[in-house]
Amino acid sequence: MTAAMAAAAGQAAPQPPHAPSPSPPPPPSPAAPATLAETLVAAMAREIEDGAVVATGVASPLAILAIAAARATHAPRLTYIACVGALDPEIAALHPCSEDLAYLDGRAGEVSIPELFDHARRGRIDLMFFGAAEVDAAGDTNLSAAGPLERPRVKFPGVAGAASLRRWVARPVVVLGRQNRRNLVPKVQLASTSDPGRPTRLLTDLGVFELGGADGAALVARHPAATEAAIAERTGFPYRTVHPLPVTPPPSPECLRAIRRIDAGGLRDRLVG
Repeated sequence: MTAAMAAAAGQAAPQPPHAPSPSPPPPPSPAAPATLAETLVAAMAREIEDGAVVATGVASPLAILAIAAARATHAPRLTYIACVGALDPEIAALHPCSEDLAYLDGRAGEVSIPELFDHARRGRIDLMFFGAAEVDAAGDTNLSAAGPLERPRVKFPGVAGAASLRRWVARPVVVLGRQNRRNLVPKVQLASTSDPGRPTRLLTDLGVFELGGADGAALVARHPAATEAAIAERTGFPYRTVHPLPVTPPPSPECLRAIRRIDAGGLRDRLVG
């Protein structure tokens, strides 16, 4: 009997057997080598100096994880402003939503969004990570749409406050979890954010670039699992390569333990590579 026939007869439709819910992936062994995601998160954490004031916006799980790892290792005195409105919350676990109310736990105080912008405008935010749908060699990023703004083919998540915050924070760092020629492009279709006059650091799952410099974009480091050929194949804008090209160090054992403890569910590996 189909569901429609059962409904017509006034009977409950037969239900298919209950499928078991997929179990979460097992946590990596403490001795397991660092994944691409863990290498990227550790590189992000190294951008944070001890005592720095850092902030996160919406859709920032990798940034939150990097901040928590930095605070657990080399930067215990950092000050963290979370977009949920918390000052120095305790980050016991990573959540998919950056506005999860769990990020209010253990906070030392509350910071409103207008106050966050005010701190940034006054030069009180040392570092902030920014995402992008597209980024070019000049450092412009597109968070708005593919195609003309009047008739976009695809709508991206939107710029929110990044257009202002990127120019106001002392050190903006752009992060892309999956580098390819669709997001590292010769010229962004729409410049949602730009920061002319100063170089911007770009971290990806393959390596580290400096964008917007007087000599154009430069590849300044590669991650251990990436080759220069792979980086060139997945980069859509022209760039020069620093020689000799440094290899980013792997996460320290302390950093790796912090990353795996805070993100026990492995969200990082679903966002990178």
